[in-house]
Order: sequence, then structure tokens, then C-alpha cells
Amino acid sequence: MTDQKNYKKTIVGSAAVVSIAVMCSRLLGLVREQVFAGLFGAGFAYDSFVVAFRIPNLLRDLFGEGALSAAFVTVFSAYDSNKTKEETWQLASNIFTFIAILLSLITLLSIYFAGTIVSLLAPDFSLVPGKAALTEKLTVIMLPFLIFISLSAVVMGILNTKGRFFIPALASSFFNLGSVVGGVSLAFILPRYGQPAIVGMAFGTLIGGILQLGVQLPSLYRTGYRYKPILNITDPGLLKTLRLMVPATIGLSATQINIFINTNFAASCAEGSVSWLNYAFRLVQLPIGLFGVALSIAMLPVLAKQAAKKNIGEMKETMISSLTLVFALTMPATVGLIVLSEPIIRLIFEHGAFTQADTLATAQTLSLYAIGLFAYSANKILVPAFYALDKTRYPVIASFMAIAFNIVIISFTIEYFQHLAIALSTSCTMLLNFSFLIIVLHRNLSGFSLKRMLTGVVKILIATIGLLLLLLFLLPFLEATLHGNKFYQMLSVIFLIGTAAFFYGLILYILKFSEMILVIDTFKKRFSAKH
Repeated sequence: MTDQKNYKKTIVGSAAVVSIAVMCSRLLGLVREQVFAGLFGAGFAYDSFVVAFRIPNLLRDLFGEGALSAAFVTVFSAYDSNKTKEETWQLASNIFTFIAILLSLITLLSIYFAGTIVSLLAPDFSLVPGKAALTEKLTVIMLPFLIFISLSAVVMGILNTKGRFFIPALASSFFNLGSVVGGVSLAFILPRYGQPAIVGMAFGTLIGGILQLGVQLPSLYRTGYRYKPILNITDPGLLKTLRLMVPATIGLSATQINIFINTNFAASCAEGSVSWLNYAFRLVQLPIGLFGVALSIAMLPVLAKQAAKKNIGEMKETMISSLTLVFALTMPATVGLIVLSEPIIRLIFEHGAFTQADTLATAQTLSLYAIGLFAYSANKILVPAFYALDKTRYPVIASFMAIAFNIVIISFTIEYFQHLAIALSTSCTMLLNFSFLIIVLHRNLSGFSLKRMLTGVVKILIATIGLLLLLLFLLPFLEATLHGNKFYQMLSVIFLIGTAAFFYGLILYILKFSEMILVIDTFKKRFSAKH
């Protein structure tokens, strides 16, 4: 029991560190989106950029960051626990070499077929003069991003397994920094040479990918790792990683595949639809990154080690604690994003080329995306558990179910709801995915304490209702300032979020919610240790 308590503290402590780093990254990401909103609004140029970036982003999840990270951490953790240091580092070098070669070939192939890919992804762009050609140009520029971001994922896996979480999580901040500084600089320079400003933002994305990899290399060096140019395609560790990656490629990329499908549908809607969906999805990614991704990153090495030692009882406890904590963090965020969607969008994006009509369209989209927030974040916890157990076929089944369900929902609703049908369908598919995965995981772990988890969920729901009532009470008093100048808007939104979060935490503390008490105790100990 003491070991499990230590595991819980490790996950909470690591997740807290990751959350701080992710918060920096997501805030810089919002700055990046603000730059896009101010310079390009929602329309021709940004629609093209979003579709162009979808392609390397989809490939990243299919072959790189998502699937590779989960598979590599599982194998690398087993090597780290059971093999010699030399064998472990040799595996890392072999993976680096193989992935670099494989993704370089995929990138070159994708560049060659860029025009065909764009026409498949957004066929209706060809109806607008120059839009398909611009999208193809941006795609070619951004495709090498796939190589750097995937190698970055391998480095992150090594550092996380070695207990280093902050720098890998902070690395994506450098991606956003490179995108903003490099992209904006080039966006002002390139038009002088006859290139559209949006091309500068595409080069900024590439710069950001290089920075995300580069900033982690000093930390990797300090672990004692030294790269050696090894390529052994018969190595058991590499083969196991690839074997796990094949189903993980589909299992972890359900959302990306659905986004691919959604982009195709969105491109057939009114101009600006792709942009509204992207701005809203970027915002909902903030709590997903802070809670779901942070907990997943912190939990995966722990789960992998427990699985390697066949400690199923400890795995069950880790899963229950992690899921309960993700519910506690995402359910209030869901309510907050729905109730405050319009003030938040207005504050962040409504300036320059981004109009009031864009604010309303994006706010409606955000509300529908928020419905599936808790399921989306919980899936980030559930899927790695299947890889740790080497039960990778179940996420694959869930993915195919989600994709089919997504197509059916959109097909029947897009005519009436246009782009909103896509946001609603995304949430519904995430809920379906979550329901399937948790039922199957419960069976594969021979049951775990659902009663304990449900007890926590009831307390979370009580606190969330309290938060909702507080927001509904406060909103009428702040109506004028929420429509005032940017400074008053910012103060009002911060006040609403801060007050609601404090009230929610207070209710959980009064209800003796165990994970909340653990979080507070962990921060108290860290704070007292520094003073």
C-alpha cells in the first residue's frame, strides 16, 4: 500500500510539473492563434494553412509523436528495468536511426504527392481560385516538421522514463515560440519577394519543430546517452516497438483520422468554417493538455514499470486514481468552456481581421467541442494502459468504431447544422470511445473498484453543479464589462474563472475528495521544502 501511495504521489507530482510546462506551451499556443486571428482572420489564407498543417500533423500522430511515444516508452521502460545500460542505450540509438530514415522517406513521398493529398483532404478548395495551389505550397513547406517532431517524441520518451518531465513538456513552448517569432518575422519579409504572408507562418512552423527537438538535447546528454549510428532492423527491441506501433498508429490517432474526415466535410461548408473549427479546437486543447496529456505523460512510465513487473493490483490503483483525477479537472473545465465560451473567444481572438460574427461562430463550436472534453482527456489515460498491458487491439477496435460513428453523425446532420455538426460529432465519438475502452479495460484487469471511482465522480458532480450555479449568478453583474474594452474583458474573465475554480476546489475539500487532498498535500510539501 505504501508503494501505491508513493506511485500516486509520483504521478501527482510529475503531472503538476508537466502541467506547469504545458500551461506555458498552451498559453504561447494561444498567442500563436491570436497572431493568426489578427493577421488572417477566418477565411482564404488561414483555411489553407489549417488544411496544409493537418497533413504533417496527421502523419505525426500516425507514425510519430503519438504512436511512437506510447510504443517506445513501453519497450524502453522494460529495457531500463530489466536490461543493461549498454543494451538500453543501443536500443535508443537504433530507434533514432530507423525512425529518421523511415520518416524522411515518408516525408519525401508526401511532398511528391502533396497536390493529390490536398485534393483528397479538401476537394472543394479547387472551386476557389488559388486556394488549392496555396494549400499545396504550404503543405510542402511544413511536411519536414514531421521528422523533427517525431525525433523529439523519442527524446521525450527517454527523458520521461528517466524521471525528467519538465523540459520535454516545456519543449512544445519552443515550438510555439519559433512559430510566432520566426513566422511573424517572415510573414512581414516574404511579401516583399512576392510570397503571401501566410507562407512565412508555414516556415515558422518548421522553425518551431527544429526548436522543439533542439531544446531537449542538452537534457538527453545529461542522462549519459550518446548517439551511435546503429541500424539493426532485426533487433528484438525495435521489432517490439514497431509491433506495438502498428495498432497504436490507429489506436492513438482516432481523433486525427476523424479530423482528416472532418476537414473534408468542413471544406464543403461556408468559407471560414475550417478556421472556426480550428480556433475552437485549439482552445479546448488547453485543458486537454493541462490535465489529460499531463497525467498521461506522468502515468505512462509508472504503468509501464508496473506492467513489466506484473503488478496488476498496483496498475488498477494507478488507473483509478488517474481517471478520478482527470474527471475532477475536466468536468468543471467543460462547464466553464460552455458557459464562458463567448467571453473567452471575444477576449482572445476578436481583433484585427477576426470579426464579431467569427466570435459567435467559434463560441458555438467551442461549446459543442467541450461536451466531449472529459472523455477526450480520459482516453489519453486509457489508451496507454492498453499498450502497457500489450492489449493493443482494443484501441484499434475503438478507433474504427469512432471513425464510422463520426461519418454517420456528420452525414445526417451537416446539412442542417453545417460546421457545428462536426464539433458535435467529435464529442460524441470521444464519448463512445471512452465507454468502450473503460468497459474493456475493466474486463482485462479482472475488474477494478468502480465503486470507489463512482464515489469520487458523485463528489465531482456536486462541486461542478456548485460551480455552474456560481457562474450563472455572477454573469449578469459582469455583462457590461465582458463587452467593454480588452482590459476590462480580461479582468472579468480572470475573475470569473478564478472565483469559480476556488469555489469548486473548496467544495471538493469540504467533501473530503481524496485526490484533491493529495494534490494540496503534495504542493504544501514542495512549498515547505523550498522555504
